[in-house]
Amino acid sequence: MTLFDHPQSRGFARLTGAFYLTIAVAGAFAIGYVPSQIVVAGDPAATLVNMASRQGLYHLGIGADALVMLVEIVTLTLLYFMFRPVSAVLSFAAAMARFAMVGVMAAMLFFHAGADLLADPAALSGFDDEQRADLAGLLLHIHRSGVWIWQLFFALHLALLGWLVARSGRFPQLLGLGLMIGSTGYLADSLYGFAFPGADWLGTLRIGLLAIVTLSEVGFALWLLIRGPADPSIRPALA
Repeated sequence: MTLFDHPQSRGFARLTGAFYLTIAVAGAFAIGYVPSQIVVAGDPAATLVNMASRQGLYHLGIGADALVMLVEIVTLTLLYFMFRPVSAVLSFAAAMARFAMVGVMAAMLFFHAGADLLADPAALSGFDDEQRADLAGLLLHIHRSGVWIWQLFFALHLALLGWLVARSGRFPQLLGLGLMIGSTGYLADSLYGFAFPGADWLGTLRIGLLAIVTLSEVGFALWLLIRGPADPSIRPALA
C-alpha cells in the first residue's frame, strides 16, 4: 500500500498540492520571468540578440516549460482521482481538458526550438541577419498564439475543477467559486489577445479575473499542502 492508493487521504491531497505549487513556480519562471528578460516587444532583431547572448537563460526557460508539462500529467491524474467520487464524468472531463492543454504546450516547444536555432549566426547561412530575425519573430508569434489556444482548455478545466471543489464538501467553497469565476479570465485573455486587441474594457476585465483565478489556484494549492481535506464525507455524485 502506498500514498497513491488513498486518493481521499490528507497525504494524497498534500502531495497534489506540492505538485500544483511546482507548476506555479516553474510556470512563472518559464512564462513570466524568461520572456521579460529576452523578448523585446516589436523588435525581433533585439530579441534574437538577447537569445544569443543569454542562451543559458533561454534554455532554462525551455527546460522549465518541459518540467511543467511532465508535472502537469501527474497533477491532472491526482486531481482526477481526488474528485472522482464527487462526479466521475466531470472529473474526467476536467482531466481531459487539462491534458489537451498540455498537448498544445508541447507543440509550442517546436517553435521555441526553431527560434533557438535561428539565434545561431551560423544557422541557415542562406539568410541574412534581418531575415533570420523576421523568421524568429514569426516563430515566437506562433508560440504566443499557442498560449491563446491552451488557455481555452485551461479555462474549461478550472471551471470544472471549481465546481468539483465547491460541490465536494471537503474543500473551501470560496476557492471553488474563485476558480469558476476566475477561469473566465483565461478566456478573456485569449479573446483580447487574438480577436479583440482594441477592446480596452476587455483588457481591464481580464486583469481582474486573472488576479482572482491566480489567488484561487495558489490558495487551493497551499490549502492542499498545508491543511488538506478532512476525513472523507463526499456527497452523492452528480452524473
